[in-house]
Amino acid sequence: MAQSVPQQARPWNPSFTHADRERWICVYPAYINSRKSVNQGRRIPKEKAVDNPSYTEIRDVCSAAGMVLGVENKTYPRELDPRDMKMRGRIRVQLKKEDGTPMMDQFPTRQSVYLYLGETIPKLKSRSQTQSAPQSSTQQTQGSKSQKKKGRR
Repeated sequence: MAQSVPQQARPWNPSFTHADRERWICVYPAYINSRKSVNQGRRIPKEKAVDNPSYTEIRDVCSAAGMVLGVENKTYPRELDPRDMKMRGRIRVQLKKEDGTPMMDQFPTRQSVYLYLGETIPKLKSRSQTQSAPQSSTQQTQGSKSQKKKGRR
């Protein structure tokens, strides 16, 4: 079961171990956003990236995978409008144990976490429902138009 650790970030100290929250990796939605360029902050290939991911989706996928994580109300520095609430949110994920060994064999590097998020977020129920809804509404509108034409004859 994933743990969320509410804790205020402390100033950097070289004596921090991998278990300290300040040494955990950061995941901003821009890192896996297919609408961003590499210069705008995308860190994985475009074909493996996600269309406008939110920090809540990232949080849900990480916690379902059993990662130890924390959520922070931060904005990615390269974001054009830092006041845009849709772009807020930073997820901290503990990648290594105190001795420096990976917490989970499945995620030895930050890149492996980013790629996992890119694969898993499109499979979320909230994503599949929003993608299938527009198709059914277009079918309904086409059906109602054909019925109107039939009534005129």
